[in-house]
Amino acid sequence: MPSNYINSQRSYPVLYLQDAQNLFDRSTSFSGEWRIDETLDSLDLELIVIGIEHGNEMRIDELTPFPHPEHNGGNAENYLKFISETLKPDIDKRFRTKTDVSNTFIGGSSLGGLFSYFALLKEPEIFSKALIFSPSFWFSDKIVNFTDEIPGEKLDQIKLYFRAGKKESETMVPLMCDIKQQLLRKGLKSNQINFETLPNGQHNEAFWASLFPQAALWLLGE
Repeated sequence: MPSNYINSQRSYPVLYLQDAQNLFDRSTSFSGEWRIDETLDSLDLELIVIGIEHGNEMRIDELTPFPHPEHNGGNAENYLKFISETLKPDIDKRFRTKTDVSNTFIGGSSLGGLFSYFALLKEPEIFSKALIFSPSFWFSDKIVNFTDEIPGEKLDQIKLYFRAGKKESETMVPLMCDIKQQLLRKGLKSNQINFETLPNGQHNEAFWASLFPQAALWLLGE
């Protein structure tokens, strides 16, 4: 929560982040936390962050839009429906939130980055921006077909924040670049896509934690 939430009557934008176990507390994390609460406080960000815990052995199923021949999965559409039809209405009822699309964001890393990309394109009437860290576009090439099938005019108001490290897998940066070019061919403007690859970035929580402060400022700064 923003540091001034209790002492004000203001409403705030909301960011829905995946893998809550890794966001706030090292003791619940897989390999380190993102220090979300410390970042909100240190930057004095007027932003509510909702961390959604993954379902442990169900994580792959929840966060992947399409199945993989070995890893299975592919139930992200139902998970997205839970966020948009159950979780968001409950959060908007319980807290002072800005409920409109321009103040509702989604984000995640790895499979969570894949899911956040899918969610933004699937429901641009609910989410206006997505933080997409190290997205697992390798999971299924059907994400390419999905992107092609979304009408370009449906995406004229969205914005995407892509980040990945060059020390991740061999396919990470090339696949993310391919998706960027696909979006540009669909008609998205360059100012809708904030895209960067970092030379020393690795596929871990420490890297994603280092990305979050600037990403959060970007969410609120445009």
